[in-house]
Amino acid sequence: MAFLMKSMLSNQVKNLGLGGGGEESTEESTPSDPAAAAGMTREEYEEYQKQMVEEKMERDAAFAQKKAERAVLRVHLREKYRLPKSELDENQIQMAGDDVGLPEDLQKMVAEDQEEEEDKDSILGQLQNIQNMDMDAIKEKAQATFTEMKQAAEQKCSVM
Repeated sequence: MAFLMKSMLSNQVKNLGLGGGGEESTEESTPSDPAAAAGMTREEYEEYQKQMVEEKMERDAAFAQKKAERAVLRVHLREKYRLPKSELDENQIQMAGDDVGLPEDLQKMVAEDQEEEEDKDSILGQLQNIQNMDMDAIKEKAQATFTEMKQAAEQKCSVM
């Protein structure tokens, strides 16, 4: 309790500018050497700093690789759907180097999509689509279109 009162009163007196309580030195509590502050010797601290820099470089390289892989995927999708190219993606791929490719999971997905599209484009795929069509609906639509054309022709032509 006495400590609390002393600290409160000394802070108020200091704020008034009357001095009170004397100067406390803050330099004693914080050493100037960062190695001593971390509780290590100078050599240990330098080794620690080297490890930190190496780990940061590895993380940055892995991050750049992932960004380039995503850019490759976006480029592939843009080519597939005939969308405009992006300079940002091309720059990311160039920054990562030539060893950039799609991750294995995405390669499998792309291969499956290509196989499905090839199946749809083949003659057998078209034949299967014909089997799935509703022929009655197509006949009705064709007859409706024919009657509309016939009526339009009768209205325009005086001979019919």
